[in-house]
Amino acid sequence: MGQKIYLDSGVDNTTLVIKFNRLYELFFDVQWYNVKANLTLQTKTRTKIQEMVHECEYCGKFFNKLSVFKKHERTHTGEKPYTCKHCNKCFSQLGNCKQHERTHTGVKPYTCKHCNKCFSQLGNCKQHERTHTGEKPYQCSYCTKCFNVSSNCKQHERTHRGERLYACKFCDKCFYTLGHCKRHERTHTEKPYKCRHCKKRFSQLGHCRKHERTHTGEKPYKKMQPL
Repeated sequence: MGQKIYLDSGVDNTTLVIKFNRLYELFFDVQWYNVKANLTLQTKTRTKIQEMVHECEYCGKFFNKLSVFKKHERTHTGEKPYTCKHCNKCFSQLGNCKQHERTHTGVKPYTCKHCNKCFSQLGNCKQHERTHTGEKPYQCSYCTKCFNVSSNCKQHERTHRGERLYACKFCDKCFYTLGHCKRHERTHTEKPYKCRHCKKRFSQLGHCRKHERTHTGEKPYKKMQPL
């Protein structure tokens, strides 16, 4: 008890304390170096992320691809840098321009897998193929009804929400679909459908066909017999 303890022969406690202090300093130097290295790495990573992320100045939406970001910005600016080679029509997206150009050339590169019908747009081809398979991949969010076209599903969903996005230019009537709105607007402005038997004109094709049957006497709908 009370004796000095030597860890190595010929080495006293004072020397050990100096060595220990030096090791202690060296340990914290290494730790500080690691901290600095991590901070540098984090800074570089943050800078890289900032370079990758592009923020739209018009709506605040973020994009990690410059090409997608530029395409989105044109929806705000209205810029249309792509011009059709065959006419003066301009487009904001190159893909849309190429699709339009095929209406001039008649090129239809997409062929149905089930028949020989060809299409100028891939989306139209896929939509047609579903008429063969019966596939209806788009289901209404509010009921179990399914559709083979995404736009038809969205139109149907608006009937659940009561959204009538398309307003007539000439009156206060609103519609779920653009087609119905355009058809209604013709009742104000034009009657493009002419009877084949007289000079009477109609704003809707269905009304015109119905009128023509008054000339032909055709009765395509059989009356149901009572049970």
